[in-house]
Amino acid sequence: MTSILLIDEDLEFISQIEDYLEKEGFWVHIEAEANRGIALARNYGFVILNALTPLPTLQSIREQSSLPVLMLTTREDDAERICALEMGADDYVAKSCTARELLARIRAILRRTRINPLLDTPLDAVVSGSLAMWPQQRRAERRGKPLSLTSTEFSLLEVLLRQVGRPVSKGELSERALGRPHAPRERSVDVHLSSVRQKLGTHWDGRPLIQTIHRRGYLLLKE
Repeated sequence: MTSILLIDEDLEFISQIEDYLEKEGFWVHIEAEANRGIALARNYGFVILNALTPLPTLQSIREQSSLPVLMLTTREDDAERICALEMGADDYVAKSCTARELLARIRAILRRTRINPLLDTPLDAVVSGSLAMWPQQRRAERRGKPLSLTSTEFSLLEVLLRQVGRPVSKGELSERALGRPHAPRERSVDVHLSSVRQKLGTHWDGRPLIQTIHRRGYLLLKE
């Protein structure tokens, strides 16, 4: 049973979500106070976050843990959502969404955080040059140094590594790594891969290891 920490001051809303998720087999703890939620986060397997100050709260959680975090947002514009993804949120969803959509997002994140059957994950490492990933352990390193990746970043990089040297479309990346179809104007893949690109560093010739191929998607360079 996955334990979920739900950080939100809106007690009426989160009580309804708590009831629904518990009926679906999750164990849910509600925390209305952000600082208390930060202190408790490492004891849970999943966080749903809609604090009064969501981005500082997310940053504090990320400083101590890489556990999956789903952001709820009430804003119509993309600014906060993009910032949340850049800071390490695994996904975001409008607070006005249905409970079924929220559940689907949670399950999609959990599938890719664990072993994603769509990736046909083997027990051994997946390697290209100095980049190596161990999918079963959710562990990655480059040039012998560990890579600190969120669960979503790990899944996206794994898809690219398994098809190293050829472009992978945003649609395929979204389907295989995020567990959902790519929506028009959706920027989750772009934002997450921007973070991965920074963490990986450059190719031996100075180019970013992950290349953007116009109208074709993303390509991980062979080393």
